[in-house]
Amino acid sequence: MDDIKNRVASLRKDLEEHNHAYYVLSSPTISDRAYDEMMQELQRLEAEHPELADPNSPTQRVGSDLMEGFTQVAHQYPMLSLGNTYSEEEVRDFYDRVARTLGEPFEVVAELKYDGTSISLIYEHGQLTTAVTRGDGVRGDDVTANVRTIRSIPLKLRGEGWPERLEMRGEVLLPWADFERINREREAQEEQLFANPRNAAAGTLKLQNPRIVASRRLDAYLYYMLGDGLPADNHFDNLQAARAWGFKISDAIRLCRTPEEILAYIKYWDTERHALPVATDGIVLKVNSLKQQRALGSTAKSPRWAIAYKFQAERAETRLVSVDYQVGRTGVVTPVANLDPVLLAGTTVRRASLHNASIMSSLDLRLGCRVYVEKGGEIIPKIVGVDLSVPATGEPIAFITTCPECGTPLVRIEGEAAHYCPNEWGCAPQVKGKIVHFVNRRALNINIGPETVEALYDAGLVCNVADLYAVNLTDLLRLERFAEKSAKNYCDSIEASKQVPYPRVLFGLGIRGVGENVAAKLAYAYPSIEALMQAPVEALVETDEIGEKIAQSVVDFFADERNRTMVERLAAYGLQMELRESDAGGTRSEVLKGLTFVISGTFARHSRDEYKAMIERHSGKNASSISGKTDYLLAGENMGPAKLAKAEKLGVKRINEDEFLKLTGE
Repeated sequence: MDDIKNRVASLRKDLEEHNHAYYVLSSPTISDRAYDEMMQELQRLEAEHPELADPNSPTQRVGSDLMEGFTQVAHQYPMLSLGNTYSEEEVRDFYDRVARTLGEPFEVVAELKYDGTSISLIYEHGQLTTAVTRGDGVRGDDVTANVRTIRSIPLKLRGEGWPERLEMRGEVLLPWADFERINREREAQEEQLFANPRNAAAGTLKLQNPRIVASRRLDAYLYYMLGDGLPADNHFDNLQAARAWGFKISDAIRLCRTPEEILAYIKYWDTERHALPVATDGIVLKVNSLKQQRALGSTAKSPRWAIAYKFQAERAETRLVSVDYQVGRTGVVTPVANLDPVLLAGTTVRRASLHNASIMSSLDLRLGCRVYVEKGGEIIPKIVGVDLSVPATGEPIAFITTCPECGTPLVRIEGEAAHYCPNEWGCAPQVKGKIVHFVNRRALNINIGPETVEALYDAGLVCNVADLYAVNLTDLLRLERFAEKSAKNYCDSIEASKQVPYPRVLFGLGIRGVGENVAAKLAYAYPSIEALMQAPVEALVETDEIGEKIAQSVVDFFADERNRTMVERLAAYGLQMELRESDAGGTRSEVLKGLTFVISGTFARHSRDEYKAMIERHSGKNASSISGKTDYLLAGENMGPAKLAKAEKLGVKRINEDEFLKLTGE
């Protein structure tokens, strides 16, 4: 019995960790199938041993994607999760259960299961009013401003005949082409790659800046209609009506009347899905009649009238030949496995990511061992397991202890999975990587590529980004890569870079954790590089969206005398080290200097992001949560009661948008 207790406790602990990685960090650590298998094992053990029941067990709740900083909205109809199956037998069992319960003929609608993030869209009088995430199934986050950027979601319904109030549910997703584009951009900036399109879509939907959301090019498929006065009493016809009203409805939906028709549909799409422009991970089966759906009802977590069949993950078996280690511009050392070539999901795979030392250790890899490789939504395929039935005689593979490029002992920061090479000024890949980052079009937009950076570095002309401005025409013409025209283009782009706005300069410095969005936040909060250099961690964390980790990274960067000297040189060469009025999107002032604001609710005159920008433009600070340091709560409609209660308890002054605009003079 102790063994069972320990197994239950272990499964609960592991599932909670995986829930956190998936829902909070948007960075899953195991496959969906592996997660489902663990959950099913826990459900079975709890059913066999009711004395081990625990109301806080992962089996007793629906996952949550609720995040601080968003207004939460209660669902009129709970958004339940679907039960999953991976076998044809369980599909037949579902059909048979429905048949026994109903005792009358029924139809099943078969649909593609799009691999995105769930959304609920509320339309009143044909106009989109609210968009809410699934959340915990009972309430979700209001992401209306971000959803309005998705071109496939109608803001106003077409045609006629729609109910006064209508709820459409569906999936927000990122097409493969855009997923790969974004990950290429993130890889170039050494930002963490999205694991798959689903995580990319979920992360994008929770961004605070709708402009960035729009640039990601999200898409959406809608698949269920709720409300009074629906056009039909069956699911299939309601979707056809929704299509006529302007909703994007899959062309792949089919009415099935027998288990054989369902299984034929599954078999067809298990192959054909690879040609689709978006990710799918299974098939959803729904009883067609709404009356019969109501008769079947639901459990606390899932409807009894629907089930999801999950496709098998794309997997291949091959031999591990060796492991290489790559050093990025921030010093992160990433292990990559070299494999015997193997065909996987239509492409030949020769390399696979091993991510970090912890994952390598858990796999217990040996040279020459047989490994399982999955591709799924990964840019680089990953090793997910070892075939233990085939004895491996090779040497065990342990993570390296020194940098493969410069020999410096590696370090691992507490709480992080990655190992770093700390020799950022002497490790060639780091030095060159920082320069490549600085010159890219999203930063200083200097007209050279990685090959030219390497040539300048190898020639001893450029050892840090400030050196780029000391290179002259004569220096360039001595290099093989440069003719007179290309050398002049370089000099022209160097001169033009001196007008690049301060937020992009800050981004170009390559401070660990400071991407474009964070750089802009810091630039608004600290309108000069001098002010930012002097800011302590305690002040930086008060900046909107800046956590302790990023704050410490900023402080550590400027604590290094070499970085300060480099910044001083850049300033002397004429780069923008202060925020200009043109950068701020309006006239700057200091009318809100020293004041901290928390914004909550929805507004009529401006979006929340626009109000945040106004606060920063007028020298105020944004915060995501109310504390004793908060001066004002800018309160809109439908704000969360918990936030309001906390403000009242702490004596934080509450103002509406009219009062705020009067305060700023806007």
